[in-house]
Amino acid sequence: QVQLVESGGGLVQAGDSLRLSCAASGLTSGSYAMGWYRQAPGKEREFVAATLVNGGNTYYADSVKGRFTISRDNAKNAVYLQMNSLKPEDTSIYYCAADLLVHRIQLSPRYWGQGTQVTVSS
Repeated sequence: QVQLVESGGGLVQAGDSLRLSCAASGLTSGSYAMGWYRQAPGKEREFVAATLVNGGNTYYADSVKGRFTISRDNAKNAVYLQMNSLKPEDTSIYYCAADLLVHRIQLSPRYWGQGTQVTVSS
């Protein structure tokens, strides 16, 4: 069974940094594209960042480019999201996602974590 568990969320002030972690189980190391999505109150879930199979190319939403960095450690079956220069509009529940199909990671990943709350105060 595939399970994704996020951690690292919290309450921070604008300009601060956070590093989110996602521990995956039931996945073949390096065989899944992995990424992060977020959902703010009253808004639809949106794509944030993704890294392809074996830590290949990375992709970012325009809203986080230059501030967030996604990385993965296939040996640990983990993916991370380093978030710098956080803004109040980054406040969301952040979800880890994974999919065997590369083209779906930025659209509708098959596997999801339960989410971790990130709150950025002004």
